[in-house]
Amino acid sequence: MLTKTQKNKIIEEVQDLAKASKILLFTDFTGTSVQEIKELRKLARGLGAKYKVIKKKLMRVAFEKSGVGFDPEKFESQLGTIFSPKDISEVAGTVYKFSKEVEKKGFKILGAYDLEKSEFLEGDFVKKIGQLPPREVILGQLAGVLAAPIKMFMYVLGQKMKQMVDSQ
Repeated sequence: MLTKTQKNKIIEEVQDLAKASKILLFTDFTGTSVQEIKELRKLARGLGAKYKVIKKKLMRVAFEKSGVGFDPEKFESQLGTIFSPKDISEVAGTVYKFSKEVEKKGFKILGAYDLEKSEFLEGDFVKKIGQLPPREVILGQLAGVLAAPIKMFMYVLGQKMKQMVDSQ
C-alpha cells in the first residue's frame, strides 16, 4: 500500500511526463512477462519516451491536475502508458511490432491520446498507423511517383532526338 507522500510523488511525476509529451499511448499488458515489459521500456527509451505502469486512479488525478481531458479509468484492464514527446507515427510502429511478438500472451494496444489536439485515438486506428512504413520510406515513394513522369518525358525526348539524328 502506498503512502500519501508516495502517491503525491507519483502524481507529480505523471504531471511532468504529461507536460513533456505530445502523445500518450495506452496498452493492456495482461499476461505479459516482466522481461517483455523491460524490453518494451527499452524500446520506448530508444524513442525518447517512457513506459510507465501507474494505477488508473492516480493517473486520473494527475491528468485532472495537469488539464488533460482524458479519464484512464474507462479502461477495465491493466494499464501501461507510454509518454512520448514524439508524434504518434513515430511511436506506433515500434509498439505495434512489439505487440505482434507478444500478442498471443494478452498484450494489446488500447488507444492513444493526442495531447496537442486533445483527442482520443482508438486502438485499431493506432495499430493501422503502426502498420504504415516509416515516414522516410513514404517520402521516398512519393518522390519516385513524382519523378516518374519527368523521367518518361525525358526518355521520349531522347528517343525523338535519336530518330532525328539518324534520319539526317
